[in-house]
This record gives sequence, C-alpha cells and structure tokens, in this order.
Amino acid sequence: MLERYSISCTREELEIRFPNIEVTDHYNPRYNAAPSQLLPVVTSDNPDGFSFFYWGTVPKWSRNKTISRKLINADKEELDIKPSYRKALSKHRCLIPADGFYAWKSLGKKSRIPYRIILNEATPFYIAGLWQEYLNESDQVIHTFCMVTTDANELIAPISNKMPAILKPNDESKWLELHHTLEDLLELIQPFPAEQMGMYTVSPMIDSSQIDQPSMIKPAPPVDQYGNFTLFN
Repeated sequence: MLERYSISCTREELEIRFPNIEVTDHYNPRYNAAPSQLLPVVTSDNPDGFSFFYWGTVPKWSRNKTISRKLINADKEELDIKPSYRKALSKHRCLIPADGFYAWKSLGKKSRIPYRIILNEATPFYIAGLWQEYLNESDQVIHTFCMVTTDANELIAPISNKMPAILKPNDESKWLELHHTLEDLLELIQPFPAEQMGMYTVSPMIDSSQIDQPSMIKPAPPVDQYGNFTLFN
C-alpha cells in the first residue's frame, strides 16, 4: 500500500510545470501528505485549477462513513472488476499533483527503511486518481480521492511491488477526457520508466503523519523506525 507522497514545490514551480492550472492561495507545500488529509487534485469538473479533496475514498456500503475508514489505493488490476471503481473510472477521474512518493523497504518482520522516489529532473508530475462524492452523517457533501497504482518498475520492485500510476505528460489531459474507453484509460496506466526516476533514503520520522516539514524530503542515512542503521540501502 502506498500511503505517503509529497507535493513540496513552490507555487511558481507548479505554474511552470502545469501552465494551464491556476494555483490558488489555498495551496501549501506538503512534505508528508497522508491519508485523511485535505490535498489538491485536478478534476474534469474543474480542469483549470486545484480542488481540495480528502485522500481516502469511503465505500458506499460502509455503515460508518467516516474519513478514518478509507480506501487510499485503487490497483489497476481491480479497476475494471469492482463496480465502484468502474463507475468512478467512467465519470470521476482526477489528477494528483506530486513531486515524490515514499515507500518502505522491509528488512524483517518489523524493521523497515523509508525511501523517497522522485523523477530525475526533480520536477512535479501527475498521478492518476479517482474521486467520489458522498454525504456524511450530518448530510454534508464530502469529496474524497484515491490513488491509482500499478506494478512497480525495476527501480522500485526491490522495495515495493506497487507504485503510483504516474502519467506521462502527453497522457495527463487524456486521463480527464470523458470520451475515452475503458481500454484506452487502462493503457495509460503503465509503470513509469525506471531510468527516468531516482530514490534515496529519508528520515524514519516520515512514518508519522503528524510531522510535515521540509526535512522530510531531504536525504538521510538508512535508519529504521527504531533508529537502527543498516548498510542495506
């Protein structure tokens, strides 16, 4: 499961990379974006600017529709199988802006080392996403999103068997266009080329969703959550 990413760019950097998007004053860099948080997305309903949705899609059959009960990833292999995904895929797709994501390399049953994965140019990118709208217990409209995932490429496979569905720049607008077939959309979801990506170890403080500061994205020695150093990085 992929449960952390970063969108640490400045407003100016985002406007350069995504010139068709208006980055509003509501945007703040996030170094440790985590489930249940309010985060920026771009939808076909609002393709010219950021909308802010909660990361974590609550299934309609859930009797307790709280943000804490969530689905944060939607794997490519399930998109055309689960009815809820099929409906979202047909009408409710979104783009998730990011400039890195985190994965943990397991060293045993309990010990693990966190890594940050970025593009070689350290530029922002879009991850394919799905969004939903529902009413909570107070009849308030809540918007949530989940991240589409696919098989890991050769770089990430030693750490995780899955990676976010990073879209190639030419495919970003296609993901929002509503006239594409299911087959067209699934074709856009491919492992991003490993040779265009890099990774490095980061502080184990990334484990805590309560910590969101610039030091989270900086390289750090390979240390597990217990403070134990390892040479296997």
